[in-house]
Amino acid sequence: MNTTVVTVDKEHPDAKVMEEAGRVLKEGGLVAFPTETVYGLGGDGLNPDSSRKIYQAKGRPSDNPLIIHIADMESLDKIVKAIPLKARKMAEAFWPGPLTMIFEKSSVVPYETTGGLESVAVRMPSHPVAAALIRAGGGYVAAPSANTSGRPSPTRASHVREDLEGKIDMIIDGGSVGIGLESTIVDFTEDEPVILRPGYINQEMMEDVIGQVKVDRGLLITDENVRPKAPGMKYRHYAPQASLTIVEGKAEDTIAYINTQCAKLKAEGKGAGVIATDETRGSYQAAVVKSIGTRRDEEGIARHLFGILREFDEEKVDAIFSESFDTPKMGQAIMNRLLKAAGHHIIRL
Repeated sequence: MNTTVVTVDKEHPDAKVMEEAGRVLKEGGLVAFPTETVYGLGGDGLNPDSSRKIYQAKGRPSDNPLIIHIADMESLDKIVKAIPLKARKMAEAFWPGPLTMIFEKSSVVPYETTGGLESVAVRMPSHPVAAALIRAGGGYVAAPSANTSGRPSPTRASHVREDLEGKIDMIIDGGSVGIGLESTIVDFTEDEPVILRPGYINQEMMEDVIGQVKVDRGLLITDENVRPKAPGMKYRHYAPQASLTIVEGKAEDTIAYINTQCAKLKAEGKGAGVIATDETRGSYQAAVVKSIGTRRDEEGIARHLFGILREFDEEKVDAIFSESFDTPKMGQAIMNRLLKAAGHHIIRL
């Protein structure tokens, strides 16, 4: 398959390009596009064949539900049975934006899109290119991240090309994304809202709007016997090719431990990589040391995480060690992605 790559102005995408991309979606094709979180791989969310193509292109397990992206609140009524009051309040506060909400699905949403579930995940992105594509494509775009399943999510169009060129119809290059981590997912099919995936919209921000919100215990553990209700809950995600270990502890203890491990690998003729910060980069003795940014800018850390993981694949190291990130606003989201990338392999000092 020949993949068409087009570049657009992210604030004012060319109308003809978006019209053509919308035509591809309506005809059952796949289009990768930027959102404010990561790049998405879009298909017609109400076309079961399109959803099958998404799973095939990504190599994604078919029980891992997709998110339907919409461009206005009116579109929500068609695809869900009911909108709880708390969900409406959340939409008023955070849509358009990096928030996905789960509802009981209506009959028009195919099971191929929901991974066989009776619920559907819905998001209204704020990115101008995403909004334009959704409208041009018929209003309902199913879109997981535009990467090979299990790989770090794409934050630039070049990442999409690495994984999916030749497998999808079109890539819209709108430049680098702003947030760099996927949307927060909240389940509204239970009596009390439950966070299934942390993101930029954190628990405190939500509770300021609707009161108590629970955090699903599946964020902390991996249970292969649990059927995923939200994207990525069950599966290892974001993984670089080398093994990744997270080291948690005081800065001096973390540095000492990682340096010891790197020295052991060097003695074995192996290369080690370290994910550090601006504050600690000069303290490590490894073949490759990359700073993810300064701890004073946690949004910058989040934005650079997936790109850093992809860069290590190019370095061909045998093992990667990362500091942990207990930051106030996005620490839970950052650590959720790191833990999945590491297969929950963490050393606590």
